[in-house]
Amino acid sequence: MKKGKLFIFSAPSGSGKTTIVRHLLSKKSSLEFSVSATSRSPRHTEEDGADYYFLSTDTFRQKIDEGAFLEWEEVYEGTFYGTLLEEVERIREKGNHVLFDVDVVGGVNIKNYYGDSALSIFVKPPSVEELENRLHARSTDSKEVIQKRIEKAEYELSFETKFDYVLINDQIDKAFEEAESVVDKFINKSN
Repeated sequence: MKKGKLFIFSAPSGSGKTTIVRHLLSKKSSLEFSVSATSRSPRHTEEDGADYYFLSTDTFRQKIDEGAFLEWEEVYEGTFYGTLLEEVERIREKGNHVLFDVDVVGGVNIKNYYGDSALSIFVKPPSVEELENRLHARSTDSKEVIQKRIEKAEYELSFETKFDYVLINDQIDKAFEEAESVVDKFINKSN
């Protein structure tokens, strides 16, 4: 059986990448989500094993030492995110295509590891101001956290050129169509 391909979606927080990833998962049965691990606490709607693998900071660090992560990053001080290599290979061995929702550094690292088997897609907000409006509208973070996310977003936007494809999310329905088209073309492309 041929191993599945990889689709890496990265973006600053609030750009809409998770909404796009969820849309793709609902439309394409050959795509399977790579559940990331994190040391942060779950948000009120998140489930362990579905949204993230929620690990203690000590367990996360132990797995780093064991080499269990394809990529990992300390995104905020004391808050780790990473991709477990065994999770990715489990999906690929079934012949499914792996769909990632990761930060920009993780996206670049996964692309570097898998090369031409992976397509990296950078989801870009129409502007930093719009991004800030979206973060406020989500009502999941304090003003201080939103300010940190905006500062980080300005840095993350500098990674745009390291990705295979840039998708500007100014209208979600248009972004859905564009994402579907890009994914279909890559699936149908022979390596």
